[in-house]
Amino acid sequence: MRDQSTSQASGPLAGRRIVEFAGIGPGPFACMMLADMGAEVVTLDRIGAKKNLKAVAVRGRKVVELDLKDKAAIAQVLDLLDSADALIEGFRPGVMERLGLGPDAVMARNPKLVYGRMTGWGQDGPLAQAAGHDINYISVTGALAAIGPKDKPVPPLNLVGDFGGGALYLVVGVLAALLEASKSGKGQVVDAAMCDGAASLMSMFFDMAAMGRWTEQRESNFLDGGAHFYGVYECGCGNFISIGSIEPQFYALLRQHAGLTDAAFEAQMDRKAWPVLRQKLTAVFKSKTRAEWCKIMEGTDICFAPILTMAEAPKHPHNTARGIFIERHGVTQPAPAPRFSRTPSAIREAEMAEIGEIMSAWKAAR
Repeated sequence: MRDQSTSQASGPLAGRRIVEFAGIGPGPFACMMLADMGAEVVTLDRIGAKKNLKAVAVRGRKVVELDLKDKAAIAQVLDLLDSADALIEGFRPGVMERLGLGPDAVMARNPKLVYGRMTGWGQDGPLAQAAGHDINYISVTGALAAIGPKDKPVPPLNLVGDFGGGALYLVVGVLAALLEASKSGKGQVVDAAMCDGAASLMSMFFDMAAMGRWTEQRESNFLDGGAHFYGVYECGCGNFISIGSIEPQFYALLRQHAGLTDAAFEAQMDRKAWPVLRQKLTAVFKSKTRAEWCKIMEGTDICFAPILTMAEAPKHPHNTARGIFIERHGVTQPAPAPRFSRTPSAIREAEMAEIGEIMSAWKAAR
């Protein structure tokens, strides 16, 4: 695994300028993606923040420390935003307005600016001013209630709210607004709320529920661990594997390679049979180690994969061949995604900078 750092801008967003107001979670993750794709991201952080420039979440940025309670600093920020393409902030609604940096004030000076706002509850609504975290945002959208075993829901890390429903929707919204601004010459506010995004991610399940193909009881559906042919199994060594043999032809291969000759397995889609079939399959997978099952099933159309830890994942042959993980400053981390054929993304070094020198460079390039 080699270090892929560079000081050169690369990627489809090269030349775009984004000002980030430092935060935690989805905002920094979104800006990491935009920086990987070539945008010049300037992060405005509080004085003495002691930002770790080697951290994954701040890779590719120029970090400026300043006091946003100081009027002179606010004036500098407004000058900087005059030359920016987009702004990203993750404060509670009203904070930027009180600083004198709300959309009306900023976009009056730079009408083409895309103003990205990342919150949990959104810019309005009865919960807009309430504190919250990923687990709360996915709770009210139906997502958390659908994940986990029968006895209780289980938080799926903070992938669904913070990063899936938050950061990725913010990135999509900002890119769409930048594309539209290039035609109209007018920016707009992108209100990216984690509750909105998490609800959007549930679209397929709401659709299946409406068709009577999904129940609200966990572990009773074919994608939530209820079906014996789509789930996680422990092997004889204590490690785990996953199978997703939904389609009949894939299920037939599962039966063939796992030696499932019992006629009971012919009732693949009989929900009443699933609990018993899961017990039978549990015993089968415990008869061999994960390594043995990999030799039998990996690379087939069974839809099989070993469940790897974060330490194991970078060493998997597929991940190694594609360079899915890279090493930077001695830290193993995911490489930029997605991939571009002509303007590849790259990780640039983060660095401390002065707002004055950035403004001078941006104005000179206008």
